[in-house]
Amino acid sequence: MALLGSVVLLALAGWLVRLLPGPQLVAVLGLGPVDGTLVVSECYEAPDAEGYPGGTECKGVYTPRAAAGPPRELLLDGAAAKHEPGSAVSVRIVRGKAYEPSGPAVGHVAAVTGFLLVPFLTLASWLLGWARRGRAGHGAAHLLAALAALAAVLVLSVAAALLVALVTALR
Repeated sequence: MALLGSVVLLALAGWLVRLLPGPQLVAVLGLGPVDGTLVVSECYEAPDAEGYPGGTECKGVYTPRAAAGPPRELLLDGAAAKHEPGSAVSVRIVRGKAYEPSGPAVGHVAAVTGFLLVPFLTLASWLLGWARRGRAGHGAAHLLAALAALAAVLVLSVAAALLVALVTALR
C-alpha cells in the first residue's frame, strides 16, 4: 500500500508541476517555438503581492507568428530588461501573458517549482522506505533531507537565473 501511495504522490506532483509552473518555466527558459512578436509600448517595475519589487513588466502589442488572430495588447511578464518603446521582442504565450527568456523569471519560476516538488518527493521517499522495510520509519532523516532540499532549491534557482541571464546577455 505504501508503494502505491508513493506512486500516486509522484504522479500528483508531476501533474501539479505541469498544471501550475511548468508552462511558464518552459517559456522563460526559451524552449519551444516562438509564438509571435511583442512591440513594446512601455516597461515598468512591477510590485509583487506584498508590494516589494517583483521584476520588470512591459506592455505592448502582440502579433502572432502564424495567422492565429489579429494583433492585441498583451503583458510581457518577467521581462529580461526594460525594453525601449518600439522595440520588438520574440515571445512565447502562456495563459494570456507573454514571456521571453529571462534570468530573474527563471529564478522565480524554478523556486516555485522546487518548493512545490520538495514536500511531495519527501513524502514519497518516506513511503518508499516504509514499503521497503515493511514498517514506518521515524522520518527524521527525511525531514532533514527536505530542509536541505529546500535550501538547495534556493541555491539552484539563483544559479539557474544567473546562467540564463548570462546566456541571454551573450545572444
